[in-house]
Amino acid sequence: MTILAILNGRVVDPATGSVSAGGVLIRDGRIAEVGMIDMPPGAETLDARGSLIAPGIVDIGCFAIDMPAFAAGGITRTALMPDQSPPIDDGALVQRALAAGKPALWVHPIAAATHGLNGTELAEIGLMAAAGAVAVATGRTRIADARVMHRVLGYAAALDLVTIVHAEDEAMVRGTVATDGETATRLGLPSAPAMSEAMAVARDLMLAEDTGAPIHFRQLTTAAAFDLVRAAKARGVPVTCGITPAHLYLSDAEIGPFRTFARLSPPLRCEADRQAARQAVADGTVDMLCSGHDPRGSEAKRLPFAESEPGMAGAETLLTLSLGLVRDGLITLPRLFHLLSTGPARRFNLPGGSMAPGAEADLILVDEHAPWRIRADAMAATAGNTPFDGLPVQGRVRTVIKGGRVL
Repeated sequence: MTILAILNGRVVDPATGSVSAGGVLIRDGRIAEVGMIDMPPGAETLDARGSLIAPGIVDIGCFAIDMPAFAAGGITRTALMPDQSPPIDDGALVQRALAAGKPALWVHPIAAATHGLNGTELAEIGLMAAAGAVAVATGRTRIADARVMHRVLGYAAALDLVTIVHAEDEAMVRGTVATDGETATRLGLPSAPAMSEAMAVARDLMLAEDTGAPIHFRQLTTAAAFDLVRAAKARGVPVTCGITPAHLYLSDAEIGPFRTFARLSPPLRCEADRQAARQAVADGTVDMLCSGHDPRGSEAKRLPFAESEPGMAGAETLLTLSLGLVRDGLITLPRLFHLLSTGPARRFNLPGGSMAPGAEADLILVDEHAPWRIRADAMAATAGNTPFDGLPVQGRVRTVIKGGRVL
């Protein structure tokens, strides 16, 4: 039996909403005691030195397996989007993705809703669920055909799987790279109205309500979309949504002058929508914070803005940027780790995200006040395409513990 005692920390428990002095005792990879623990003989010790002891981050919707970035950001489990090469649309590809990160990280594959993510023919969702897929997703785009989407939702619900969708009306955003507004006009960029998001959300909420199927919008970014989700939740629709720190801290003004690192999907919105997104985090409309980790090399980003690929390296900055929401008074520390860990784990029936005795010991030690500067050229990620390059921040992961093992 292996025993590890983490001492002299501040335990953050999202379930009880508390932050308390103490430690965590781990036996054979599971949490045995929390708080003022009794030291058993022969236990190894780890001095937290006042750091936060919190559940490891469960990141929903990464586009790449990036072990150094995940370790730097405190991510112990990630749900991998099906947008791979080839797309994750059969059981063998699910099994291959499952084995990719063990034992340091657990990758939970998300099944493609349609063959090749083509949006027309349903994939073998049942076989992929049997192979270990934890959800179904439409990929980087939504399914245009409402009848196909209706079938996807019904089939996934029958298998007790959540369907993860991208929320942009494909006809409205085709060929565009920004949100309508002063910045896009001044730079001469092809743009689409922000309502393209709400249009997509409205349709898929109606389909989810009709089927009774659970639905998750991977990223929402506009006031109109958040209003639709609030109303749907009030009606009892099983809907959740996520957001990245980029859409909480940056507006579309950040894309000037032609900053391709700020070209994202969905694109950055106006200041009013950014403020609405922050309010949605504060009032509980947003259910989880995610990294949107999508590292892009120089061949994809060092191009004219309209020709560059959307995406950002978000894994190692997710926690430090999210801690800013606590300092801003929008949420508490326990609520933060609910959004980063407990909420995603519960929604997708994943282990982790808990500080309760008996839970798997996926933990992180965090120095919430450690100052550092985000530098694109010094990131652990496979590519450093971050829109936060040069930003001074506070909060850094000191130690990652996966299944009771110090990494």
